[in-house]
Amino acid sequence: MGSGGKLLDSTSGNMGISYASLAGSLGFAVKLVIPASASPERLAILKTLGAELVLSDALEGSDGAIRVAQMIADKNPDWFFADQYNNEANWLAHYEITGPEIWEQTLGEITHFVTGLGTTGTLMGTGRFLREQNPDCQIIGFQPDSPFHGLEGLKHLPSAIKPGFYNPDFADEVIELSTENAHELTRQLASKEGMFLGVSSGAALAASLRVASQLTETTIVTVFPDAGFKYLRESFWRFKK
Repeated sequence: MGSGGKLLDSTSGNMGISYASLAGSLGFAVKLVIPASASPERLAILKTLGAELVLSDALEGSDGAIRVAQMIADKNPDWFFADQYNNEANWLAHYEITGPEIWEQTLGEITHFVTGLGTTGTLMGTGRFLREQNPDCQIIGFQPDSPFHGLEGLKHLPSAIKPGFYNPDFADEVIELSTENAHELTRQLASKEGMFLGVSSGAALAASLRVASQLTETTIVTVFPDAGFKYLRESFWRFKK
């Protein structure tokens, strides 16, 4: 998409920031539908990058944003609807880039890949590549344990709109995590490891530790997809004295 183009999509924040960053350098407009519950930091970043924001119902989460974006797309056919939850380029990017990078950096020794379920592109693309290299590599997804949760970017798929390219039979296992567990691990990443990350990264660590607790002599790889500065005003950062 070049100068003068118009891009539309729903987002929980991360992909929207990528869209807005590209828009500034390539000269196209971006309209993003994002849940009103998104952190103030995410909203501020998107506005600073020049994105036009449409806030959807906070109680409907990412599904509500998806529905609103589709309604806008139906009424504005001149806008390019990126539709990240159904766009094949989503999982293909991970098949062509993330998967090969992990395989190369682990020297082919990865035994378990653990990743969150949001758009599910990371699971489907990276998992497909790794399974082609080693059919015994375990592909494990994780999701919130409830439809009502505080893990931005993740979906509770049993109660959510399923991404078009998601295959529920693909993963070897899907782990369910509580918001509180993810918050605790996010705090520990900051205070004990010096890694200032977001809640989906805390959830990734929680899921990986659960897998590791059941195994020996294994190589587990996960993805930390979010940074902590987007959540500075969230109450979960209150450390116990």
